[in-house]
Amino acid sequence: MQTHIVPVGFDYDRLIAPLVRDQLDVDRVILLEGAVGSEANVEYSQNLSQKLEQDFRNLLGATTERVVVADVYDYDAAFEQAYDLINAELDEGREVWVNISSMPRTVSFAFATAAHSVMVEREQDREKIHTYYTAPEKYLETELAEELRRQMDLLEDLEEGVEDERVTDRLDSARDLLSEFDERGTTIGAKEIRGGHIVELPVASFSNVKPFEEVILFKLGEEGEFESVSELADALASELNEEYTDSFRSKVIYNVDRLGPGGKGYIEQEEHGKSYRTRLSRIGELWVRAHANGN
Repeated sequence: MQTHIVPVGFDYDRLIAPLVRDQLDVDRVILLEGAVGSEANVEYSQNLSQKLEQDFRNLLGATTERVVVADVYDYDAAFEQAYDLINAELDEGREVWVNISSMPRTVSFAFATAAHSVMVEREQDREKIHTYYTAPEKYLETELAEELRRQMDLLEDLEEGVEDERVTDRLDSARDLLSEFDERGTTIGAKEIRGGHIVELPVASFSNVKPFEEVILFKLGEEGEFESVSELADALASELNEEYTDSFRSKVIYNVDRLGPGGKGYIEQEEHGKSYRTRLSRIGELWVRAHANGN
């Protein structure tokens, strides 16, 4: 049984053609729809998703489900969603294929990283997890631009013999659009997302985490930061109803080191006098978020 998880952007062929041409057995498809962007972009993507839903059923006989990605620029939420989806399909005994050909890069990278992380954590299921990409045979942007140039030539000829403001307006609009295309390519500007213009895409493998390491990670997830490892150890002792002894403190220090930059990379520390401020790293935050519901 194969499940294909397919984020839908502005592509059709790349999401279904390789499966039809290679005659793959597709039993179930989860189509991811983005819900952020201009009204026209969202509508266009939803229309493609509806067409894909029908064609996956008609051409491949697959059952389909459409799932909304609330914010296609929220990497952490996309990662958590991917992690949950992949684990759920594996729990049902299905093989999982993740198509990363379409949708914004934040979603594609989040799903690819989540697939890899699940692969590391579920060693027995490694052969059941696949991430794949399909290259297009051609891009339509340049062809559309060339067609627009030919339409401009026609409008220029019409403008000479016809007094119609609509012709002039359309010609001016086409010139402006092509000028931007020639100068900037297919996109314009850099979108501000949560106060900045860069979305960090952490790429790291999850490692198997031992029970006491889990307790440390979840505690850091709850509190955010501790001024020192001793403060963290004191908080853990209270939570676990254990006596705060040198032995317990050493145990915490040892496990924090294992989770730190020289180990699994889930914790980062900043020197602060004779102590070290201790917090989750970005990949540590993702681990906590992905495992918060008991995964």
